[in-house]
Amino acid sequence: MSVMEKLKKNTTVKESSVLSKSKFFNEKDMIPTSIPALNIALSARIDGGISPGLTQWCGESARFKSLFCLLMAKSYLDKYPDAALLFFDSEFGTPKSYWDKLGIDKERVLHTPLTDIEQLTFDCMNQLKNIERGDKLFIVIDSIGNLASKREVDNSLAEKSAEDLSRPKKLKAFFRMVTPHLNIKDIPMHVVNHVYKEMSLYPKDIVAGGQGSYLSSDNIFIIGKQQEKDGTELMGFNFIINVEKSRYVIPKSKIPISVSFESGVSKWSGLLDIALDLGFCAKPSMGWISKVDPKTGEIEEKKYRAKDTNTKEFWDSILNSQEFKDAVYNRYSISSHSIISDGEIEQVFSNEEGEEDDE
Repeated sequence: MSVMEKLKKNTTVKESSVLSKSKFFNEKDMIPTSIPALNIALSARIDGGISPGLTQWCGESARFKSLFCLLMAKSYLDKYPDAALLFFDSEFGTPKSYWDKLGIDKERVLHTPLTDIEQLTFDCMNQLKNIERGDKLFIVIDSIGNLASKREVDNSLAEKSAEDLSRPKKLKAFFRMVTPHLNIKDIPMHVVNHVYKEMSLYPKDIVAGGQGSYLSSDNIFIIGKQQEKDGTELMGFNFIINVEKSRYVIPKSKIPISVSFESGVSKWSGLLDIALDLGFCAKPSMGWISKVDPKTGEIEEKKYRAKDTNTKEFWDSILNSQEFKDAVYNRYSISSHSIISDGEIEQVFSNEEGEEDDE
């Protein structure tokens, strides 16, 4: 009996299998969103998207975090008509208009109001315990960054001002417990979180919740914001998805998403910057954009104003180009780069004692 056969015979974990045949390793569910730039941020692929596990949307107030989570949930519910959304709510910052404008069927959403971390932990674990792989569930927590612990609440009711120093441990325990269930049962969980500034000369954003939330996360996005103006009139915002951590995308990548007050999220957000960077579009003259033939490198004669590129007609040929898909993946994906700098993994030292390497 081989060692592998002995391992398979003696394991006490029923889901154990050879890695090449493992459903947990090979069968990753991936749900595309309707916004290609979001798919890139989530998976490094234009036609990729949402995958199981924990994703955090972090940032200061008014950074579109809750709506990003609802956009993800909408894509999931659209793909799976039998899916449900479990919505843990501690901030009550998603008014009815958000749900209506996104077209989310509220009959498919279980709204669970929260007051403390322990309540979240107990209810979420009870829900996950009774979910099986194959059940279609999407979980949103809005939010965890400002959620009190039960001890904090009890101290306040007892008129005690003592701080609960165990709160970070409780958050860490929550993420530690839910993470295996999310991946084993193929469930995406998207969490709204806050950031704070570190104490330094050039302070950077730090994700709230300590190392527990950081280590458990598959994706951590810190959202920045820039104003979009027409003269002095504010027309909307350009949100910048800063990839703080990802299993798929190179960290520190920046993906822009445009949102206008009039038309909402632009489906074509960020694509022009990406296409210019990768050489699939060019600026033949000031203020004008032209497509570039990926096979010949020739700049097409037809010119567009930047605002006129926000159409399906402009992007259809580029987005369906395999060359563009490959270029995007090679630009943003972690796995498209070498693990060892000198190429192939090969033996460096001799196995025999005292024998030197040929080199």
